[in-house]
Amino acid sequence: MHISDDEFERAIEQVLDDLPERFARVLENVGIVVADEPNERELATMSNPCVITLFKGPHERVCSTQAELRQRIRKTVLHEIGHFFGFDDEYLHSHGY
Repeated sequence: MHISDDEFERAIEQVLDDLPERFARVLENVGIVVADEPNERELATMSNPCVITLFKGPHERVCSTQAELRQRIRKTVLHEIGHFFGFDDEYLHSHGY
């Protein structure tokens, strides 16, 4: 499933627009970056707490419909925001993220 960069970014913006105001305010100084694929350095050190990077390529490869892709983007954005708030993968996965 392939979508344009603009569509991918709009899907992210929709998730952010739907956040409760109290969470959105806290995230005002957090950058959200879109890249096609992670490079070796990013795979080894995904540790900048003020930047959330979303990789378009992996999302496109695992989804076969636009609805599935949008849902996957939503889940990933919320998962990464969860990390920003201090939740680990085990907790996020146990809650569906």
